[in-house]
Formats: sequence, structure tokens, C-alpha cells
Amino acid sequence: MDTIQSVIIGIVEGLTEFLPVSSTGHMIITEKLLHIAEDDFSKVFTIAIQLGAILAVVVLYWKKFFDFKNWKFYLKIAAGVVPALILGFLFSNKIDALLESSTTVALSLLVGGIILLFIDNVFKNPQVDKEEDISFFNAIVIGIWQCIAMIPGISRSAASIIGGMQQKLTRSAAAEFSFFLAVPTMLAATGYKLLKYWQDNAGFTSNEIKQLAIGNVVAFVVAMLAIKFFIGFLKKHGFKIWGYYRIVVGILLLILIYTGYIKP
Repeated sequence: MDTIQSVIIGIVEGLTEFLPVSSTGHMIITEKLLHIAEDDFSKVFTIAIQLGAILAVVVLYWKKFFDFKNWKFYLKIAAGVVPALILGFLFSNKIDALLESSTTVALSLLVGGIILLFIDNVFKNPQVDKEEDISFFNAIVIGIWQCIAMIPGISRSAASIIGGMQQKLTRSAAAEFSFFLAVPTMLAATGYKLLKYWQDNAGFTSNEIKQLAIGNVVAFVVAMLAIKFFIGFLKKHGFKIWGYYRIVVGILLLILIYTGYIKP
């Protein structure tokens, strides 16, 4: 993996991490289009550069994350992340195997896109408009919904936002809580993958460290812009346009697989 490839994937990650379109799915597609080797480092890179995007949440919502008097906030985030930590640990190898499947990504994008076309009309009359009104039960249920995104192409953002709306959160409140949940979830996933790679390969090469640093910095900067855009867009327009986008990308990916340009 070279610097240009790291920058491109970092841009893709920053743009898509908080949109309901699957950042992992888009990075897998991008890596295949760039003909990046499907080795252990590329798998770690795909997960690890999500840390840069996640740190953008901490910066943008720093008052929330560093308000140590609001201990209920931390407990709700902890409650919401437990399901993902448990299932991620138990099914780590199976999740890694799915990351190699372009067909899984394509089908997940299609199915998720169809769902997003109708989701605004399914969950009506929201009652929760701010984090303070989210209960511990709400947080746990949203955390369970988030686990669906362990299937590449589903989108962690989409799954947790839909889970929030099912729990009577407004679209914007569900999106923001999805952002908050992403921080410990991806910190844990990134830490686990980096540690495992370090143990299995006796550390990182200087080039690997360089590419990880570049990818994370690029993802951080782009994500700062994407988060602000997404919240404003979601309040005005909802999810339908993202549903159409996912369907188009899913169909294009299936065509590329069928024609042999991308391996299934």
C-alpha cells in the first residue's frame, strides 16, 4: 500500500463513516478497484483508519464527552457498546472472512438501500429529541441494532440510527447517539485489531505505520466536514436519497463482480 492509496481510502472513510452507506463496504470496494493486496495489513488498515473519523466526533462534541459531571452519558454509552464488544469478540474470525466477500457487500448495500427507502414512514411520532432523555434500555436496544452492521455493507451508522428511531428518537437525536456509540465501539475494534496484528507479525513496519498515520489524519479531516453536513441534511431530507444511492452502488458492484472486474 502506498501513500496515494492511503489518502484515497482515508477520504472514502471520512466521507462514509457517518453516512448510512457502509464505510467498510466502500473501503473494501475501493481497495479492490485500486488492486490493493488482500493481506492481513489491508484488513487491519480498513478497521484502524476508522479511528481517525471517530476522533472527529470527540472534537465536534467535546463538551459532551468531557462533561464529567454527566456520568449518565458515559453509562449509557457503555451500555450501548456492550453487545458489539461481546459479539465482536465471539465472531471476530467470521467477520474477517466476510470482509473478503464483495458479494456480501453488494447484497447488503441493496437490501439496506431498499429498507432506507421506506424507513422514514415506518417510525413516526418520535418522542426523544436529546441525549438526556435516552434511557439505559434505549441505549442497550440501539447497541443491539448496531451489531447488525458486523455484516460488511450494512452500515453501522444506518443500523444504529434505525435502532434509535425504533426507540422513538428523532432522526437527528438517533444520528448523534449513533456518533457517540461509534467512539468506544471503534476504539475497541481498532485496539483489538492493532494488538492482534502486532502479536502475529512482531510489530509494524515503518511503511505500515506511515500509511496508518496518513489514512487516519485524512479520515479525521474529511469526517469533520461530513458529520456537519449529514446532521443538517438528515433533518431536512431523511433517508430516501441514501436508499437510492445504496441501491445504485450495490447494482454497480454486482455488475463489476459478474464481469470479473472484481472478485466475488
